[in-house]
Amino acid sequence: MMATAAMDRPAARSRDAARRRSRMWAARFWIRHRLLAAEALVLPALLALTAVLGVLAHLHNPWVQTSMVTLPLLLGGFTLTFTSQLVLLAAAAVVVLADSATMNPSRPDPGTVLLVGLTALVVLVMSRERVRLGVRGTRGESMLFDLRERLQAQGRVPRLPNGWEVDVALKSAGGQSFAGDFLIAARSEQGGVLQLGLVDVSGKGLEAGTRALALSGAFGGLLGSVPAAEFLASANRYLLRQGWEEGFATAVHLVLDLESGEFECYSAGHPPVARLNAGAGEWELAETPGPVLGVLPEVVYEPCRGRLDPGDALLLYTDGLVERPGRDLSVGLDRLLGAAQTLHTKSFPGGAMRIVDTVARSVNDDRALVLLCRDALVSAEA
Repeated sequence: MMATAAMDRPAARSRDAARRRSRMWAARFWIRHRLLAAEALVLPALLALTAVLGVLAHLHNPWVQTSMVTLPLLLGGFTLTFTSQLVLLAAAAVVVLADSATMNPSRPDPGTVLLVGLTALVVLVMSRERVRLGVRGTRGESMLFDLRERLQAQGRVPRLPNGWEVDVALKSAGGQSFAGDFLIAARSEQGGVLQLGLVDVSGKGLEAGTRALALSGAFGGLLGSVPAAEFLASANRYLLRQGWEEGFATAVHLVLDLESGEFECYSAGHPPVARLNAGAGEWELAETPGPVLGVLPEVVYEPCRGRLDPGDALLLYTDGLVERPGRDLSVGLDRLLGAAQTLHTKSFPGGAMRIVDTVARSVNDDRALVLLCRDALVSAEA
């Protein structure tokens, strides 16, 4: 009985913690989606808060000054529409002017006027940007966060059978959350074929991030839905229809048979794929010519073919790892292959990030690298 009671206590604590988390989530949801959305309640509350602060400041409360009317202005910037913020700003201005008029001598405090004015200016400018998006408060940031999560989900490689490993490293220019490089992945319904697409959108960082968000969803829908030989051609037609001024992109598309190790690699203006020949112990470049996406109509992409034997590996990467202004491309490729060669003396897991940090740690460009390897020991045992 004592043992049973001791085992029940942790379970009870776990249930209590789960209930507390559920209540907290429900409270946050109500505040964010019900209370803050009810502008009919928020605006009067902030107007009342502004008036109370003005009265307390006029009564010379040591804890309150007239400049504290900036607090309702800041709160209104996250919860009110642009028009309602103008009403709140007018109320704050009335409080400041009324307090100044009752001072002896009667004159406005320049510091208070400057602080309230600058705060109002910043809040209104930020609100105008949200008006362009059609959202208010922090919902715009929430939408971007959700889009980023969806972009990352598109690049999650499905679980692979024993004997295969994949390692991915993605870094954006300046350490920003959005980048022009993205990965999409799909595995066939039977599970025997893996498809990977590594795309590099023109531009870098946030500049290219918006286009990458749009293309990742479209290209992710195409991958695995159209025949592998037609994927890049379909992506090219989609990109041409967008009519973007800087709408071109490079891409590499890998189709891998997980049972035999045979693969096809299609390229649209992308740097050559590197293949590790375990027997020779060397990395080799596989050139796959093809025009970039979004420039020429009715393009046919031809693949290069090969086979990954036990111990072999493939390296897919974007030009941010090998291209530098004023430097020949071959120099960047040699550095990349030299860094990849060190994986023989170190473990493959985590190798993608080690390669990126070795050849392009502080580069102000988007960088992406995919390392796919076939384990020699597991394959041999099979």
